[in-house]
This record gives sequence, structure tokens and C-alpha cells, in this order.
Amino acid sequence: MSSMHRTVEGDVLLHHLSQDEWMIDAELLARSGRSARTLVKEGPLRLTLLALAPGGDLPEHSTDGPVSIHMLRGDAVFRALDKEYELGTGDILALAPGVRHAATSAQGCSFLLTLVHNPSAGSPAPAA
Repeated sequence: MSSMHRTVEGDVLLHHLSQDEWMIDAELLARSGRSARTLVKEGPLRLTLLALAPGGDLPEHSTDGPVSIHMLRGDAVFRALDKEYELGTGDILALAPGVRHAATSAQGCSFLLTLVHNPSAGSPAPAA
């Protein structure tokens, strides 16, 4: 299901994460080891549901804004600043802007990624 057919911005949004989890593209998850669905894209706020297949990984990267990861199902190991953080269901990890991080999941997992998107130079200004 494309983001174009879902409401991802507005004054009030309600998501039932156990149901939203079904929106993960199972074929993409099987093929690439990961899949994601944006749930909220409002101003600088982004909430994205991500899934890693068993043995799947999230390559190392960083963002310009702060990030939180809330593990919904399964477990994963996140790596940041030369340390490993084992997350299980219900755990939350918060990262400061610019912290490079990566993840792997031996058994598969799903988590809610929340980040504050700082537009880069040259990005269009929001409509007034």
C-alpha cells in the first residue's frame, strides 16, 4: 500500500500499530531483508514502521535530527558509537542528531522509528 493512499499528515492521526504492522510489504521484506511504511509525515516529525526479516540488517547511516527506536516485536542489535545495544520488545533507544548507527536482527523484528527531519539546504520552504 503506497503512502499516497494513506493519510500521513493532519491535525489528529490515530494509528493502531498492531494493525499497521500488516501494511509492511511482505515481498519486499523477504527480498531485501527490510521494509518500511511511513505512518506520520507532519512538518519535521516522521514516524515510520520498519521491519527486519530474520537475518535482515539496516546498514550504517545517520540523520540530521534526533531519532528514537521503539521495538514493537522481536529483537535486534543496534550499533552506535562503537557499542552494541540489544533491544527486545518494548525497549526504546534514543540517538542524538548525527550519530551513525546500524542494526541487525537474527530472528526478525518490527519497530517504530521516530525522527525529527531537519530540511537540508535547498529544500523547498513549507507553504505559509
